[in-house]
Amino acid sequence: MLSGPLVNDPERLELRLGEIPREPGVYFMKDARDQVLYIGKSKCLRTRVRSYFRDRQHHMPRTLVMVMQVVEIEFIVTDTEAEALALEANLIKQYQPYFNVLLRDDKKYPYLCVTWSEPYPRLLITRKRRQSARDRYYGPYVDVGLLRSTVNLVKRTFPLRQRPQPLFKDRPCLNYDIGRCPGVCQQLVSPEEYHSTLQRVVMVFQGRTTELVDLLSNQMEKAAAELRFEQAARLRDQIRGLERLCADQKVALPDDTISRDVIALAADDKHACVQIFQVRAGRLVGRLGFVADAESGTTGAILQRVLEDHYQSVDAVEIPAVILAQHALPETEILADYLSRRRGRKVTLEVPQRQTKADLIEMVERNAEYELARTQAVADRQLQALQDLAVILDLPDLPKRIEGYDISHIQGADAVASQVVFIEGLPAKQHYRHYKIKNPLVRAGHSDDFASMAEVIRRRFRAYGDSPDRPRLGNPDWPDVIMIDGGKGQLSAVVEVLRDMNLLEEVQVVSLAKKREELFLPGASQPLATEPEQPGLQLLRRLRDEAHRFAVSFHRQQRSDRMRRSRLADIPGLGHHRQKQLLASFRSIDYIRVATSEQLQTVPGIGPQLARQIYEYFHPQAEPAEDRLSLATPLAPDQD
Repeated sequence: MLSGPLVNDPERLELRLGEIPREPGVYFMKDARDQVLYIGKSKCLRTRVRSYFRDRQHHMPRTLVMVMQVVEIEFIVTDTEAEALALEANLIKQYQPYFNVLLRDDKKYPYLCVTWSEPYPRLLITRKRRQSARDRYYGPYVDVGLLRSTVNLVKRTFPLRQRPQPLFKDRPCLNYDIGRCPGVCQQLVSPEEYHSTLQRVVMVFQGRTTELVDLLSNQMEKAAAELRFEQAARLRDQIRGLERLCADQKVALPDDTISRDVIALAADDKHACVQIFQVRAGRLVGRLGFVADAESGTTGAILQRVLEDHYQSVDAVEIPAVILAQHALPETEILADYLSRRRGRKVTLEVPQRQTKADLIEMVERNAEYELARTQAVADRQLQALQDLAVILDLPDLPKRIEGYDISHIQGADAVASQVVFIEGLPAKQHYRHYKIKNPLVRAGHSDDFASMAEVIRRRFRAYGDSPDRPRLGNPDWPDVIMIDGGKGQLSAVVEVLRDMNLLEEVQVVSLAKKREELFLPGASQPLATEPEQPGLQLLRRLRDEAHRFAVSFHRQQRSDRMRRSRLADIPGLGHHRQKQLLASFRSIDYIRVATSEQLQTVPGIGPQLARQIYEYFHPQAEPAEDRLSLATPLAPDQD
């Protein structure tokens, strides 16, 4: 544990600030638990860090909360500002500091994911961007319908993997017969050849469709000249599909042959909706959307942060030659230098004031304003629900973080619990947690929801009970409301645990019963007087339903894993490692059951004897081969 906050010790603060050099680099803000609160960059480290501790009354509330928790400051010096920018991006991805959250993951906007981490990658439309070293994400796309139609057309034009898992074990499905799939499930195409096809497909989502059409046209002419007419016909069909994509789904812009990205935003006091229009060879090929915290900086700072976040996650070929911004960026030269180095050619950032470029900015801004209006409507409904919940529970302030808990099992078997979190009325899935119930008395045939819920709450708040001085105020991990899925029994079990940990007075606990949707408070014999359609009660219902869904899905996963493990674990000589190899090779118990002894022997570590034991386990009525042979062979006549 480190010492107290620096703001409470001016002498130590000045000493630490004096140790920071006046050079470009990256700085870390750490709290008392040595966790990174914030990571930033600057061309002069000492000046930037010192600004956090001067004139604190002018800081935004979010920044002030962070500064009050800073116990230690560390830094890394770089040679240039561009190096500091790249290093900052990598460190933020590594540490995920809480106060670095500028862009929120808006689930309205889906991404296209190419799973390069798999031998035969897939095209996935997902609303959750996972950090992966090899998978690539494109987006987020504002027009979901356009994205889906583009993916469908691409899959009809190019032979790509169509299914996440094979439909048949020993033969390809209909997609192979009609030319939609190259036979990935049976490895009828090599990974190298498949990757070559997919790299062409990716060019569509990089805005390089015209370049791809030219490439395929050259290949088609070459194939025709060499009398390879079947291949030329396939290339012709692919070109037609891409031309149809350009004609039907893109918007042409006049007199524009340069690749450009145009960025603009519309903001109110809380939200900033940012739009990026991607213009390639005179066509609008993509419209990306982001939602930012308007209180996190000026409009120029928000636009710069969005551009940094976007271009750090794309390939170099996707960076355009010109970027048009609605407002001047605070560090234009640093960003332009960084992007130019990544692209290998000069990148220019402009703030247009007139003519065609200004018209582009106006079009993007108008789209951002429509998105802001939608965001404001959603925010108003959320605020109304939070205000109503504060009235129902008699809270002094609006609840920011609400946690919901539920238990799931079948007669005590595979008992698990869920913790879901809503922040400002929206699900924050990065804070969801699963729990496996460890109570030995909770087992198959004997359930105890009260004891299970008490165990989960004790484990969740154990760190606060063990450390009474651990801060609650301003701590993003501390809930304002805890909602228990259940009646007065579950609520009483939770209240007892929190009272033992001396935490009951610091958090509001409620329970929501399923049958009559009744809301109970600790110590109350009667439910609160509420109306079924009250916004606050509806918010708790959504939280309860999400906790139930999350718990049930985890319970089903645990039950499925147990059933898979238990059947294979009964086979003599088959250890855990070989069980995993079998399942990895055959995908399911059903395939293992129908496999022959020879097929089982193809799995590494499965010899003839063990393969026969596995086969006989699933076929207990099967007769040994020598017995079948002896029964089928007629007896020789007795010799006199």
